Amino acid sequence: MTSEYTSLLSSLIATPSISREEGQTASIIESWLNSHGVETERIANNIVARSRGYSPEKPTLMLNSHHDTVKPNAGYTRDPFVPAIENGRLYGLGSNDAGGPAVALMAAFMRLKDKELPFNLLLAITAEEECSGVNGMRLLLKNIEPVDMAIVGEPTGMKCAVGERGLMVLDCMAHGKSGHAARKEGVNALYKALDDIDKLRKLEFERRSSLMGDININVTQINAGTQHNVIPAECQFVVDVRTTDAYSNEETLEIISNAIDADVKARSTHLRASAIDDSHRLVKAIDALGIEKFISPTMSDMTLMPFPSIKIGPGDSARSHSADEFIGLDEIEQAIETYTKLILAI
Repeated sequence: MTSEYTSLLSSLIATPSISREEGQTASIIESWLNSHGVETERIANNIVARSRGYSPEKPTLMLNSHHDTVKPNAGYTRDPFVPAIENGRLYGLGSNDAGGPAVALMAAFMRLKDKELPFNLLLAITAEEECSGVNGMRLLLKNIEPVDMAIVGEPTGMKCAVGERGLMVLDCMAHGKSGHAARKEGVNALYKALDDIDKLRKLEFERRSSLMGDININVTQINAGTQHNVIPAECQFVVDVRTTDAYSNEETLEIISNAIDADVKARSTHLRASAIDDSHRLVKAIDALGIEKFISPTMSDMTLMPFPSIKIGPGDSARSHSADEFIGLDEIEQAIETYTKLILAI
């Protein structure tokens, strides 16, 4: 069975699927499922399939991974779109992130789609995950029935992420008054920005996540001034905020805005922190199988899911977006077995 999914993954690698340009790989996945007797629904470049006897009376478990990729890393020494198997590894762009998890989830779905389970299975292989695009998971969730829980396939070494930090990127503008540097005129916006940055370094939040710890705030870019002898009237700085489940992104934004004098604007607030309770049936199934749990430092479409979810899959996050990306064939085979056992344990 693994060779069949290796062949499918090779076809996906050989077909460019950069975020927002995934139409061809969506068609490959759609055609593959149809050729195996599975009825599908296509929502833009998102492919959906449902288990036999799908009933609104039962809860729904979504099996999700993505088929889009980033652009090839400049350091590639091989053609990123030519799949190659060497020493038990399948090389190619998207093999690890997230082609391997995607085909392994598809395999588990194929094994279990006709079985009587206490929940519906909804397979969703989605687009635009790498760019958090509007036509990926966000579009999908607006156009399908309610989902109760999800397994998200990403390269985690088959450890289970029970939480992800959220992300907000803030564009901040400190205002001063221009003047001649030699005459000490004006109000230096750069100094005002530095005062605000110091406030952000010292900012403490009243609540702390028991799962993720403190909210992380880092100033990552700063820009001011037009020439050496002019006091800058404006200073722009960018803040990277890794949020937790202790506050909503909107609450976090309000606290930060009130803490500093600069104007603060979030590029978006939809990449929220994700956390699941230890008592949830997904976590109990993970514990029953003895799978190691962790908090993920990277984000996935799990941040867009307003229902309990976990992230687990074959491969290694360190290989994602790297040159000469690969996944082990044994990793895919083991993932198919683990996904199957996990679903049956829920």
